[in-house]
Amino acid sequence: MENVSDSGAVRSSPVTSGVTGSGAAIKRARTAAGLSVRALAAHMDLSPATISAIENGRTEVTVARLRRFATVLEVPTAHLLAEGGAPVDAVAPAAEPEHAADLPDWRDFPPLTLDPVLAATVAAIVETGYHGTTMRSVAARAGLSVPGIYHHYTDKQQLLVRILDLTMDELHLRVSAAADSAADSVERVARVVEALALFHTHRRALAFIGASEMRSLTAANRTRIADSRSRLQRVLDHAIEAAAAEGRLCCSDPHTAGRAIATMCTSIPQWFRDDGPLTPEDVARDYAGFALALLGVGHRG
Repeated sequence: MENVSDSGAVRSSPVTSGVTGSGAAIKRARTAAGLSVRALAAHMDLSPATISAIENGRTEVTVARLRRFATVLEVPTAHLLAEGGAPVDAVAPAAEPEHAADLPDWRDFPPLTLDPVLAATVAAIVETGYHGTTMRSVAARAGLSVPGIYHHYTDKQQLLVRILDLTMDELHLRVSAAADSAADSVERVARVVEALALFHTHRRALAFIGASEMRSLTAANRTRIADSRSRLQRVLDHAIEAAAAEGRLCCSDPHTAGRAIATMCTSIPQWFRDDGPLTPEDVARDYAGFALALLGVGHRG
């Protein structure tokens, strides 16, 4: 088979004790660590061409070298084995969010409880974006070692998926509870909007990530999260459709209005501040009124 020497020259030689299929895992760990191919090559005393060949599966890695990669990248050796760890796309969402398992009231927002790694990831992504966040920077914020993070999370993508799953799970719980608490169709619209606005003020870091980092998901994860968002939108759409069927709206296009209302709520984290003149409850009340006015009905309190 073809192999690439440390000098970068291609030569033909058998590999008798190599580990196959680790290139992609090495590349993920390198990217998560914030290292370029050239930087990793320098740490490994290899040429950049050799690193590229390994990452692209054109050459195998000896067990000894695999351990060296693990040391340099600060990950468990098992993390770099092809059969080690589940792919992110195979990670199932949590059945319910850790911080909303005993939701007492859809208007009540107790302090958010996240494990240290997730909390650090949320802060890092809000500050530098997903692509500017590395596993090394998350570890520093969490006060943990990089291997300590990899013990619980496969990679940075899994952290983002977990954050978005928690976000969507809590939104579904709150919006459904708000809709169920309404006495009629118009009040149902108002309460759904109120629940959306409350979440986007009280949980604005999660909401900001949800609005800005869908593009950073892999295709399979993006499809699944997008489906969850569509189901949430349908709760609002159905409430609007019910009010329209009763003749209680004066709106030429309820479907487009529903999208406009949802977008209005998702923009809240861009401007809302804890030290501003409005409380989350003020914003929620106002946005419910805006939504009803857009739909051609008065806010019924």
